[in-house]
Amino acid sequence: MKTKVLLFLSLLAASAAIGGAWAQNFPTKPIRVINPASPGGNSEFFFRLLSAKMSETIGQNFVMDYRPGAGGTIGGDIIAKSPPDGYTTGLVAASFVINPSTYKKLPFDTAKDFTPLGIIVDVPSGLVIHPSMPVKSVTELIALARQKPGQIFFSSSGRGGIGHLAGEMLNSAAKIQLVHVAYKGAGPALVDLIAGHVQMLFASMPLLFPHVQAGKVRLLAQTGSKRSVSLQDVPTMQEAGVPGYVVRSMFGFIGPAGIPRPIAEKLNGALATAIKDPKNNKTLVARGADPVGSSIDEHRAAILSELAKWKKVAKEAGVKPI
Repeated sequence: MKTKVLLFLSLLAASAAIGGAWAQNFPTKPIRVINPASPGGNSEFFFRLLSAKMSETIGQNFVMDYRPGAGGTIGGDIIAKSPPDGYTTGLVAASFVINPSTYKKLPFDTAKDFTPLGIIVDVPSGLVIHPSMPVKSVTELIALARQKPGQIFFSSSGRGGIGHLAGEMLNSAAKIQLVHVAYKGAGPALVDLIAGHVQMLFASMPLLFPHVQAGKVRLLAQTGSKRSVSLQDVPTMQEAGVPGYVVRSMFGFIGPAGIPRPIAEKLNGALATAIKDPKNNKTLVARGADPVGSSIDEHRAAILSELAKWKKVAKEAGVKPI
């Protein structure tokens, strides 16, 4: 028995040594980055901005591979089923942590089948209303909604998306009855708000800000845990009177489960270095994003926290998985 234990420990030590040497040489070829969204979106912008510095740090190029469809599920499945050698990575947005609450069956386990490699940015969402609405604050909006249950409509980019669940989260937190109207994308949802066909919308600030500046919509609050770097004069939902209300639009860098820790640390370090670069940091803020550059463990904790939160929100709102 003692001999078997010693043999096992020897094999373990040898494996660790081999893994360490492998990680030391990593990478020896370009690294694929699966983007589960179409070209031209935020994920592409953020990563392309950072990839030059990341390549400089790690010594290899990052090559974008677009695999859009099914709310990010197609690309996510490719990442999850790739070899855990660090040469296949991917980008994820809010749908990554929301989908498990709105889809009956995914081809992967979001909590177990991926290696977190770092949060890139948080993009704040804003609560905007049509200017004709007789309210100037979230408190006044809630009061009006209580007076008119089922008579205030909010649009979103689609059923089960972050804009939909953000509205349902407000319904639950404030005990009001806002009515959801789903559209095929955030653009049409915003167009109908501006036209006055619906009264309110939760959407990303980069999308909303030009219309806020033009006076086409009225911004009441932002949804982060603290005020965004680019929106210091706009209160959070918590400051506006809704305790515990936080909606994050978290853009992350991931790989398949099982990437050796030294390789994961190299990838995470390259990302963090690129985000800390003053020029990159300034550009991200100008785009309406809050740069993060988290550690691997911080990213894992954020994923688990968001999964639990959205599951609770969907259940309370009666949003049944499809």
